[in-house]
This record gives sequence, structure tokens and C-alpha cells, in this order.
Amino acid sequence: MARGKLRIYLGAAPGVGKTYAMLAEAHRRVERGTDCVVAFVEHHGRPRTEVMLHGLEQVPGKELEYRGGVFGEMDVDAVLRRAPAVALVDELAHTNIPGSRNAKRWQDAEELLAAGIDVVSTVNIQHLESLGDVVESITGVRQRETVPDEVVRRADQIELVDMSPEALRRRMAHGNIYQPDKVDAALSNYFRPGNLTALRELALLWVADRVDEYLNQYRSEHRVSKIWGSRERIVVGLTGGPEGRTLIRRAARLAEKGAGGEVLAVYIARSDGLTAASPKELAVQRTLVEDLGGTFHHVVGDDIPAALLDFARGVNATQIVLGSSRRKSWQYVFGPGVGATVARDSGPDLDVHIVTHEEVAKGRGLPVARGARLGRTRIISGWAMGVVGPSVLALLLNSVDIGLANDMLLFLAVTVAAALLGGLLPALASVALGSLLLNYFYTPPLHRWTIADPKNIVAIVIFFGVAVSVASVVDLAARRTHQAARLRAESEILSFLAGNVLRGETSLEELLERVRETFAMESAALLERKSDVEPWTCAGRAGFGPALERPEDADVDMPVGDHMALALTGRVLPAEDRRVLAAFGAQAAVVLDRRRLQEEAERARALAEGNRIRTALLAAVSHDLRTPLAGIKAAVSSLRSADVDWSEEDRAELLEGIEEGADRLDHLVGNLLDMSRLQTGTVTPLIREIDVDEVVPMALGGVPENSVDLDVPETLPMILADPGLLERSVANLVENAVKYSPHGRRVLVSASALADRVEVRVVDRGPGVPDTAKDRIFEPFQRYGDAPRGAGVGLGLAVARGFAESMGGTLNAEDTPGGGLTMVLSLRSLHGTQPVTHSPETAATPAPGDGGASGAEPVPGAGGPGGAEPERQTLC
Repeated sequence: MARGKLRIYLGAAPGVGKTYAMLAEAHRRVERGTDCVVAFVEHHGRPRTEVMLHGLEQVPGKELEYRGGVFGEMDVDAVLRRAPAVALVDELAHTNIPGSRNAKRWQDAEELLAAGIDVVSTVNIQHLESLGDVVESITGVRQRETVPDEVVRRADQIELVDMSPEALRRRMAHGNIYQPDKVDAALSNYFRPGNLTALRELALLWVADRVDEYLNQYRSEHRVSKIWGSRERIVVGLTGGPEGRTLIRRAARLAEKGAGGEVLAVYIARSDGLTAASPKELAVQRTLVEDLGGTFHHVVGDDIPAALLDFARGVNATQIVLGSSRRKSWQYVFGPGVGATVARDSGPDLDVHIVTHEEVAKGRGLPVARGARLGRTRIISGWAMGVVGPSVLALLLNSVDIGLANDMLLFLAVTVAAALLGGLLPALASVALGSLLLNYFYTPPLHRWTIADPKNIVAIVIFFGVAVSVASVVDLAARRTHQAARLRAESEILSFLAGNVLRGETSLEELLERVRETFAMESAALLERKSDVEPWTCAGRAGFGPALERPEDADVDMPVGDHMALALTGRVLPAEDRRVLAAFGAQAAVVLDRRRLQEEAERARALAEGNRIRTALLAAVSHDLRTPLAGIKAAVSSLRSADVDWSEEDRAELLEGIEEGADRLDHLVGNLLDMSRLQTGTVTPLIREIDVDEVVPMALGGVPENSVDLDVPETLPMILADPGLLERSVANLVENAVKYSPHGRRVLVSASALADRVEVRVVDRGPGVPDTAKDRIFEPFQRYGDAPRGAGVGLGLAVARGFAESMGGTLNAEDTPGGGLTMVLSLRSLHGTQPVTHSPETAATPAPGDGGASGAEPVPGAGGPGGAEPERQTLC
């Protein structure tokens, strides 16, 4: 199923009209024929918003008890069952009441999107998680309800609902946002002009950044290389020298002159790594540019002007700021310099600013980068070339005379090869050996260690110096290349850890598999123990043949804390790899702790639900079950009393009371046991083909005569159901309907075929149930608001729906035309339906339900814990 699309109306503050705009969009979609429903919208008593709800289908929410109050929340299950094309979900950052399906409403919206339902929602800018500190510094109010920025950024469409601070304050003063008794406090605190202006700026800038992302994505997808000057972007080219601070401040001043200006500082390093800027200076400049609201970028490129221009065009920059060259005058013979080249090649779309500074013409003076250790194979090859190479070359040159100059060039080539392979020391060995061989075999007098001609002495000295210099440069370049490749790999690994793992997107097994692949190991395992004397246990593993008993048995043992270790088998890792491995180990411990916390949370949630059921059961036993027991006890004691001479009529009346109390007690105990079976998952339906007209009449035995009209045609198709569970469900529905029907008005039980379903309808003429309470009446231990305690424990409808869903059917409540309530039990028929097997887990899932009232009293909802509206919480 394709994922639904998310549309968000973003506002700067409460009252700007987000909900109104969302409802207006819903009306437009309904007029176009779109199946659009209101999943949850809170109008907060605002009459204009409330009027906009008229004409829109509203999915009834559910009400939850919390700290002595009853609060309304969105019913995710009801929306999923309704399966509309578009659902309106107000206040995306709202925190759900404890005990809800999800902790946050944006998580509810994610479920709807995953089910292919388009969602239209609203968010205030102060509820974005990344802006919490900024909003608190502006308004002095800490936002308790937030939504992750990534959730909003993933929206397919974001529309800003904007209003000037003056207009918003007028709306507030006219009473269009809050109640009159709260207007003065709001205008004097949260809704001050300065606060609203700052929040408005945050909203505008955030949406502008989002639009900018869309623009960059479009340019990338359509390969647009031409710069579109939609906003001022200033790129600062840094060399790592001290003049960088001057350039950054100059660029910041340029950005301030234009609306929405942005500064991007970039340092371009050569890929060969021969030279590098001072890390300390770059860190200072990075901090400076970030403090001024810009961003810092590190780019690798051999051609610095080309790399700088490519970066500028890639970010759609409009200006480049460079410093005047620090080269001395004689150095310009090697080329025009970076600044002149960038200005020449920038084209008409990019303005280039050359800024003077105190370091002009003082020379570069950049420090030379230090190398890294080469591999063992390269070092051995280098020594072989440095020691064996000159000897082999000497044997070859003894057979041919090509002149001393050519001999020196050939020995120099061998030295360069030794430096490329093994670094500086093999090259020095090659230089020393080559000099001796040149002196002995090819410098007159031959085969002597003396040199006759002084010119040859100079030649050999020059050869030695050139060879050492070339070897040093080649060695440094090779080491820097090796180091750069390694650091790049390490940065990719650490980026993975900082991203997926910290966001909770990676399981422990996936992380260990990444460890195994990264270090080319056969297996990886995370071992732990409770104390130093306890045996090791495996918390997670990946690969084949991991060390599961002791970390010492593995090829690599990386301690993680006091009682945890990462064990790898396959090969011994070098010392430099253990640094990255330690980071993996630390994150593995974090992932393990997160998994255990989630498991504990699930267990706590299950225990809380079990405690709620047990508390309700105890309450039922303490009162509702004792009432019929007390009546039976009183009647029996009266009959056994010898002090009273009871007449036959009195005895019959007492016996009738005993029988009614016993029947009532049997009914209550039966419902309690059925609900307990549903909660524990022990209901396993025996699905078979049955006739509705055989089962439904049997369910009417517990109701008074002449209280039910039966209309079940014999021509209905056979259904797939469990006869016992179906009879019990219909019996509960009929008893509930009879209980709340007016005296003298019969309950109608009818059945009809619809497509591949058969519907059993139980129709009463009682007080009915409001739309907002139709789902709540199916929750356990719910009764009509003014029903006496002895009227039942409120499990009849919950048991009926639980049994219906365990058989693959549905049970819903509808309004009876003319007044009353109609219960619709829908079951699968044999036409176009295949039997479905039910696992205990499926059968064990109880439907939300109410036990007993065809007319449960609705309870007004609230916006969040404590009864405060989410938008008004910011004013507390």
C-alpha cells in the first residue's frame, strides 16, 4: 500500500487560523468528491471554527480517564476502520493521555500515513523540537509539547498561515481566540507584540529554509547549473590562515544588507594531503562563522579555483568573498593566483569580492602535514626496492656504457620507486647504496672508492640531495593519501553511528553485523555479565562461530564498561582500528540499553492495563456481585425463619427473588469470565458454517416475553461463525437493548444479507448515544451515566464486540431513525468469503467496548493532560 501524503498548516502562534484553514481545505476537497473525514479537531470554543465543522463527517473519538478527569483523544482504530482518503488531525504536537495507543499525536498520524491515508494537520512554530530553547528565550515559556523537526520536514506540503501581530492581538481582544477572562493576561504575557513578531520571524525563516530545500532538490534533479539568485548566499573561501576571520566578518556584513542572506564558509584541501591548514585556526574560524549564523564546509579538491566555483554553483550562491593573496611578488611567476582565477572564471552570475587584510604579501607559511604509518606489505616492498634494486641495476649497467649522467638518472628512478613503495627510510637506503655503487663502478677511477675528477664529486652530492628531496616528497604524499583514505572511512563509520544508531533506527543485531562487515570479521558478539564472578552471557551476535563463553576466547576483545565486552573473531586488528571499534562498542551498549528500556516500557504498559482490569473486577465483585448475593441471602434467611408464618404467595415471591438473583449473578459472573478470557487470549473460535435463523432465536431466552420482535428470513446465506460465541454476543446485545427501551416498546432483531456479509441488527427506541460516545460504550466497565450500580458491571457490549471480532466480524453502533440505538453485528457469509483461521493472539485481542448502556453519557474532552488546551499550555 502506498504511503499517504502529509499536508501541514504551520502558524507562528495560537489563533492565526490554522484549524480554520484546514477545515476550509476539507470543505473544498469534499466538494470535489474526496472522501474526507475529521479524525480529530479541537475548536477550543471558537464559534467560527466550530461552524466550519458542519457538513464534515467526524469519526468519533475515544475518552480516557486521567487524574480524576475524562479527556477526549483521537481513536486511531476507528479511523483505520473507516479508511477514508483524507483525515484531518489537528494539533500534531499534542501529547496523548497516558494509556493511549501512542504517546504523541504525530505518532498516530504516522500510523494513518502508513495505512495509505492522506493526513492534513496543524503545527505551531513553537512546538518544533529544535526551536524549544529559542522560543523559551523569547517568550519565557518552555514548550512541553513538541514534534520532531524531521516529521514536519517530511511533509509533502507545508503551508504557512500568517497574520500580523497587530491583527492577531485584535482577534484576541475581540474574544475570537480565548475566553474574555483570559484575554488581558494573554495580551500582557505571551501575546506581546515583540513575542509575536519574533515567533512570526521564526516561522517565516523556517518555511523559507524548507522552500530552499525544495529548490535545491529541484535543481539537483533537473541538473540546473545556472545560479538562480532567489536569495543572497555568500561563499567565503578560507585558506586556514589568520585572514579568514576578517573574511568571515566581512561576508556577514554583506549578508546583513540583503533579506535572508546566508554565509557559507568553505575550506578546500588538496586530496594529496601535502599541505594542510592549522586545525586550531580552522576550529576558531568554524566557531566564528557558526556564531554569526553561517555554516562551515570542508571540501577536497586538487584544483582549488575550480572546486570553489563548483561549490558556489552547487549551493546556488550569488557572491564569493576571497582574501587578497598572501604570495610574494616573485611567486606570481607560477600563475595568477586563486583570486584572479576565480574572478576570471566566475561568469556573470557570481560576484567576486577581493578583501584586503593584514597578511597580504607576507607569504603562506602553512604547516606541512605529518604522515601516517604505511602497511607492512608496502614497507617490505620498499626495502626490497631500496636494497635489491640498486644492486640489480648495477649488474645491468655493467654490461653497457651509457654515461655517468644516465647512470645517475636510473639510480634516481630506483630511489623514487623505493619511496613510493616503502616511504622515506627505504629511499634513504637506496640513496646511500646507489651513491656507493655510482662511485665504485661508474666514476673514474673505476673499482675504487676514490674520485679523480672533482666535478664527479659535485654530481654525486647533487644526486644524493635530489634523491633525498624527491624521496621525502613522495613518501609524504603516499602517507597522506593513505591517511586521508583511512580518515574518510572512519568519518563515514562515525557518521553512521551518529545518525542511525542515535535516532534508534538500528537494532543491536544490525549494528553487530555492521561491525563484522566493517572490520572484515567472521563474527561479532556483545557479551555481558552482572558481576566479576558471574559467567558471561551473549546479548547479541552476528556472523558464524562467535565467541559466546568468554571475551578472551575471541581474536579481538574490546571492553565496554565494567561488565560488557565486544568480542570479534576472524583476525587480529591493528591498534589504530581499535579506536573506531571502541565507538562501535559504546553505541552497542546504548542500543542494548534502549532495547531493554523499550521492553520494560511494554511490560509496564501491560501491567498497567492488567491492574486497571483487576481494579475494575474487584470493584465489580465488591458491589455488583454482592447485591444479588445479599438478596438471595435475605430471601433464604426469611424462608428458614421459624418466627414468621409465610403464606404460599409470600413463599413464591421469595423463591422468585432467589431465582432472579441467581440468574443475575450467573449473568454477571459469565460476563466477567468472558472478559477475562478475552483479555488473556484464551478465546479460540470454532468457525463453521451455520444458519443465522438457527442461532439468533436461541439468544432470546433470557429476556421477558413479548419484549422482542424477530425478523430473520430463512433465505439468508449461511455464515462462518462460532455458534456459542454468536449466541452469547446476540444475547448481550438484546438484553442491553431491552434494558434501555421504554416500557411497552419492543426491541427489533432483524437480519439481512449485504454483499459478502450478513448483518444482524438489534434496534431499540431508548435514549440513544451521542456520536462522540458510540465507540466508548464498547469499552469494558462502561455504563449509562445515571444507571444504578446494580444494573450490571458494564461488560455486555465489550464481550459482544470481543466475540464478534474473534470470529472475523464487526460490531458497531448506529442511530435508530426516529430515536434510539441500533447495534449492527456484521459476519462473513459463504458468498465470496474464504474461511479464516484464528490464532490465540488474534482471538485474544479485545475490542474497545462498553458493557452495557445503549446511551452512555458523553464526557467533554480536553486538549491534554490536566485539562488544558494544548495551545493554552504555553500561557501557563
